[in-house]
Amino acid sequence: MAALDRLKRRPDFLRVAGARRKSVTPGLILQARPRAATEAEVFRVGFTVSRKVGGAVARNRARRRLRAAAEAVMPAHAVPAHDYVVIGRAATLTRPFSALIGDLCAGLRQLGLYRRDGDPTGEAAPA
Repeated sequence: MAALDRLKRRPDFLRVAGARRKSVTPGLILQARPRAATEAEVFRVGFTVSRKVGGAVARNRARRRLRAAAEAVMPAHAVPAHDYVVIGRAATLTRPFSALIGDLCAGLRQLGLYRRDGDPTGEAAPA
């Protein structure tokens, strides 16, 4: 599986947060922002976990789990032409992996950015 395009710079994260579109689920918070029409074929994903979750080891583990969930869900179900930020929560560490995947899918649905598996048009599925 190809690696996800990543958000890595703070201004990119702040732009996504400034769009004020978010979905809160027990295992994670998902933020989204539409991108320019010239970059319609791709989406970028950023990951962040605060110190509220734990020390460096716990935060890195949470980030790895979120990255794995995003690699499993986003290529098939995320609408292109958006930037996404996945924020870890305390439950990210203990939540079963299948539940994290469900949380990510639920977040995409709540934001109206979930597309059916393999839908090449990139249009969101009806709620």
